[in-house]
Amino acid sequence: MTGYFTIGIYRGKTEENLGTLWRSAYQLGAAGIFTINDKYKKQSSDSFHTMGRIPLWDYPDWDAFLANRPRGAQIVAVEMGGTPLRKFAHPKQAIYLLGSEDHGLPPKILAQCQHLVSLEAVNRPSFNVAVAGSLIMYDRVFGR
Repeated sequence: MTGYFTIGIYRGKTEENLGTLWRSAYQLGAAGIFTINDKYKKQSSDSFHTMGRIPLWDYPDWDAFLANRPRGAQIVAVEMGGTPLRKFAHPKQAIYLLGSEDHGLPPKILAQCQHLVSLEAVNRPSFNVAVAGSLIMYDRVFGR
């Protein structure tokens, strides 16, 4: 697939999750990653030095993110209750948005996304935020 994608976390909790997501994003060809209204200082826990390989954009709130997002890119919320990933057709230009592990994405934000996709599981469809993001990106690059 040609095009581009970015991925980010809304109200992320730990720099370890950011570091893991950042490394996966680099390995899977993301144009960059972002955070919105996070709760920790900006530092990657990744030993692969992805901080110098793809950019991180930090937005203080949802409105700042919307004002600066790439034009033409569709926002894909990753949340329970969406289209199962195995049936989802990734947009050419995509912004993948992950919610915090405690509360997910608020209804106000979900209403402004063009797509809602969910991850299936054998047991309970609840994944660590960095793992969820990695699965979404892997499917985009290597799926179907």
